[in-house]
Amino acid sequence: MAFADRGGRRHGHPGAVEPADARFDFWGSLRDLAGLVMRSGAPQLRARIAAALALVLAGKAASVWAPVMLAEGINTLTPTAGGVVVGAGFALFAIGFAALRLLAACAPFARDAIFTRVSQSTLARAAVETFGHALALSLDFHQTKQTGALARVIERGARSTDFLIRSLIFSLGPTFIELILAMGVMTLRLDWRFALTAFATLVVYAAVTFKITDWRLSHRREVNEAENRSAGLSNDALINYETVKTFGAEARVMGAYEAAMGVLVDSNARAAGSLNLLNAAQAVVLNLGLAALTVMAGYGVSGGTLRIGDVTLAILLLSNLYAPLGMLGFQYREIRQGLIDMEQMVALKARRPDIADAPGARDLPPATGAGAALAFEAVTFRHDARSHGLVDVSFEARPGQTIALVGPSGAGKTTAVRLAMRLLDPQAGRVTIDGLDMRDVRQASLRRAVALVPQDVALFNDTLLANIAFARPDTDAAAVRAAADAAELGGFIDSLPDGLSTRVGERGLKLSGGERQRVGIARALLADPRLLILDEATSALDGPTEAAIQDTLRRVKAGRTTLVIAHRLSTIADADQIIVLRRGRIVENGTHDALLAKGGEYAALWRRQTRQA
Repeated sequence: MAFADRGGRRHGHPGAVEPADARFDFWGSLRDLAGLVMRSGAPQLRARIAAALALVLAGKAASVWAPVMLAEGINTLTPTAGGVVVGAGFALFAIGFAALRLLAACAPFARDAIFTRVSQSTLARAAVETFGHALALSLDFHQTKQTGALARVIERGARSTDFLIRSLIFSLGPTFIELILAMGVMTLRLDWRFALTAFATLVVYAAVTFKITDWRLSHRREVNEAENRSAGLSNDALINYETVKTFGAEARVMGAYEAAMGVLVDSNARAAGSLNLLNAAQAVVLNLGLAALTVMAGYGVSGGTLRIGDVTLAILLLSNLYAPLGMLGFQYREIRQGLIDMEQMVALKARRPDIADAPGARDLPPATGAGAALAFEAVTFRHDARSHGLVDVSFEARPGQTIALVGPSGAGKTTAVRLAMRLLDPQAGRVTIDGLDMRDVRQASLRRAVALVPQDVALFNDTLLANIAFARPDTDAAAVRAAADAAELGGFIDSLPDGLSTRVGERGLKLSGGERQRVGIARALLADPRLLILDEATSALDGPTEAAIQDTLRRVKAGRTTLVIAHRLSTIADADQIIVLRRGRIVENGTHDALLAKGGEYAALWRRQTRQA
């Protein structure tokens, strides 16, 4: 499946974090950058921009005029048989030269002091907007992308905004302003041929620079792809550390990482070789141009058309001009690289979330205290990777009821849960909550009304208190402790030296599976939802703890609707309705006793489980 972004670019798969055939759009990237600057929220934004630009212009004007001052001073010198007579005028011109040089040198420091907050605010805005957009993208995208590669796209894209601002606005642009001023001085003070020669040199320099740099872009993209690949592999291995260890796969994972790093080494070597070629070509062009202009100035003095001070003027003007031009290749390369980094970030931001609030979406009506009314009405959803998900599924959960979904793996139970939470939208039919189509409800309102306890609870690398309170960050410690006690976590917390302040480690790996599930249950209870979804919520618990948790869940079901996925049928025997799914379709539904009396698939599964017990 391919996806197109707002620029018409195609993306190879939902998890790709950059376009498959990216087209470079310089002006589009500049518009994106300008928009980020104006959204940066920096204090006194417009005044800082104006002051920074004024300092840039003042610095460049001083840089061009300083050689004129020195040339005039040299021309005041009077040669005699005994040496050179230095008059008072020379001292004044020398002081003026030094003052202008000082202004040209200090203007960038003042500019940076004023503008740094703007550039850093722009960087932060780019990172926050891209991170927030990534969180809003579809479940399908996050299940197929590599976390490390996505993090690098966000980091590099945000960092590129700061460099692009400094390079385009405060380096490359002012360099061309200085070029125009210098050519004007050459024409007025020296000869138009000096300006023409300087301009011709710059045209050749720019042509060589742009041609080789464009050729190098493929090398830079290869480096980016190799960095993304190696970062993704290392992050995947570190996140799945236990899996790597339990299968003794350290050598295999290291081999894959070493191969990825080998590709990165080769890519960097090609990029460095092409960079050296570019630097050599630039040096040849600039020095040939400088030699030509110096010879021209010498002939001008010998012919009497120029004075000795004009030779100094020509040399200093060219030296001042060529100093920033010597960085043109670097600036151009880095600007193009920055734009490549930014275009990946922009391509990510251009992805439209599959799940978004519809125009006119509204909040759910206030909770009645009886639970939510949940209904699936002829719902169909097919996954790309499977031939079926759910097919024409209809059922209703009235407020306060418990609905259980059972069936073999791949029957569609998890798909139903994701539809009930609106992590997916049905391709046909609709899912309603309290009589409203979920697509017409604001997601924030829906999320407050629904809580999930998954089979594999993922925790943040933070304290127990922070993980439980994640459902309601504004709650107090007493409410968190009450939820923990209700989830049978009280004794465990009391046994810890730091209690609720104990850190749980990356993804909660310092806790056992059962402890993580109890934290997940406590978090869901603290959310106080009107619809509680339990996806094998007690599968990792031992017998006595599971029995205690089941008693807790029976108590907390009061006043809320519950949707349960279970493989152990004994845990859902008291459900108001049990729905048996197979290959995405409902094959049976009814109460526990009715389904046993029917003697169908549910009864057969019950008999197998009771014999095993």
